Amino acid sequence: MPSTSGFVLLASLFLATTAQYSATYLPSNAPPTTEEGQVGTNQCGTALNQTSMCQNAYINSLTDFCIWAPPNPGPDSVIGNTERIEVAWCLKNGTGARLIPDGAITGAHFVQTPDYVQVTGTGDLTLLNIPAGDAGGELDPHGADGNGNPIGGLVFSTAFGPIQQIFEWTNFVAANQFCFRACKPGPNAAALCEHIYDIMGCAWNMPGNYDTGFDTCKGDSGEPMGVYGASTFHQGDAVTPPAHPAPSSSSCVTTSTIGNGFHISGTSISTPAAVVTPTSGAASGSGATPKPSATSSTSHASASGTSSGASRTLSTDNWERAVITVGSAVILSIIGGLLVL
Repeated sequence: MPSTSGFVLLASLFLATTAQYSATYLPSNAPPTTEEGQVGTNQCGTALNQTSMCQNAYINSLTDFCIWAPPNPGPDSVIGNTERIEVAWCLKNGTGARLIPDGAITGAHFVQTPDYVQVTGTGDLTLLNIPAGDAGGELDPHGADGNGNPIGGLVFSTAFGPIQQIFEWTNFVAANQFCFRACKPGPNAAALCEHIYDIMGCAWNMPGNYDTGFDTCKGDSGEPMGVYGASTFHQGDAVTPPAHPAPSSSSCVTTSTIGNGFHISGTSISTPAAVVTPTSGAASGSGATPKPSATSSTSHASASGTSSGASRTLSTDNWERAVITVGSAVILSIIGGLLVL
């Protein structure tokens, strides 16, 4: 029988390997920050804000994904220097994160597999504050101290059902290329979203389509990065093996373009002409189309009992109520008369 110290060791190892999952969040219940030393926030709201410090990213579909990128422009904002403070840049409005400017993404290829979702592509990511020529780097939920790169960065997805936090993910980004994989929670997640090959880049870690154009495909899960049968490659080994071949894919659907429809220049956002300006009570520039007035063809009286400038007309429901009311009064009158007799 194992000794007490053996049980303590096993318990310690179990806690160490599961501590990163001790807290599970949704965008609706995340605290302001989730890690010590975090520069941004996980309470992002939904407002449009090109200076947002939101550190919640999403990877849901070809038209609804995010990329981690620097909060500020400048030559010192290379990914290697800013990986701890990156913020979320997203295609879809409403996350509270910064919007990826239309035209920044020139190629994106979304693949749904049984074990993960992945988007790979190209673009002018200098529009996301990445300096021109930056070869980039890797972002992941761990980092050297377990607090993540960026610190406190959370990833959510609806790709596997209702929205949930994704605990294992990896995102490589450079000035002209990106790739993002989010692994379905389960026993294969850590291996298929390995984060230790940070200088190997997108094509080696996530073999796939990096051409221009846009499509969504179903695909096989493929092999874990760095694992070749019974052998595991470690970054820095004398011999670097080639990348795994890209897994087979099928049922691809091509899209002509992707974007959010908002005109963005620096921190300035203007509402596109196709979007109707919201009526009073909605945030201006939110992109929401006002709902049609909830009125029928029948005119109804106002709450005060009169309809200003409009004739009062009984609706069908009101007419039925009136008939019932009059009928009830007649019946009560007859009963009263019989009682008197």
